[in-house]
Amino acid sequence: MRWLTPRGWLAAFAVGVATVYGCGWRGFAVLLAFFVSSSLLSKRHTLRTERQVVANGGVAALAALLGNWPAFAGSLAAATPDTWATEIGRRSPTPPRLVTNWTPVPAGTDGGMTVLGTLGGIAGAGFMAGTSYLLGNRWVPAVALAGALGMLLDSILGATVQGKVRWMDNDAVNLAATLSGAVVAGLLTGT
Repeated sequence: MRWLTPRGWLAAFAVGVATVYGCGWRGFAVLLAFFVSSSLLSKRHTLRTERQVVANGGVAALAALLGNWPAFAGSLAAATPDTWATEIGRRSPTPPRLVTNWTPVPAGTDGGMTVLGTLGGIAGAGFMAGTSYLLGNRWVPAVALAGALGMLLDSILGATVQGKVRWMDNDAVNLAATLSGAVVAGLLTGT
């Protein structure tokens, strides 16, 4: 299966090494659950680049190096809904609505949300919280909430600044969402 560019594989290797170093095989299993579930769900046949890997996994790798399981899992729980909500939301019978003012927008619009996609994103955050729980992280509600809030921030930034601020592209939005997931999980667990 071709999911990454050659540089994307190098970045993924670096994220994986950092994860194993900081969180061991259990952390690597959580990271793998994120990567495989999101890649299998994605209908897009574009290869992910090193920027996309760092945007979605870099904060988790840093949290792993710091030994902070809740922030590690919260970051991945915020990254997962981005793909899950997009791919599941594509199947919605109703058009998306812009998160900022709730007006209907064409499918694929940054910041557009559907009920089906939002439920899919919440399921993705729950999947990551449950997976991390099975592998040693005992802060399921904090991780799931961090993931859901990260998904919401991703949509808000997509609607307000993505494409309007020169450096604020999809990768920057994803990085902000994963950072918010790590921060929220860390604050909720006091770690």
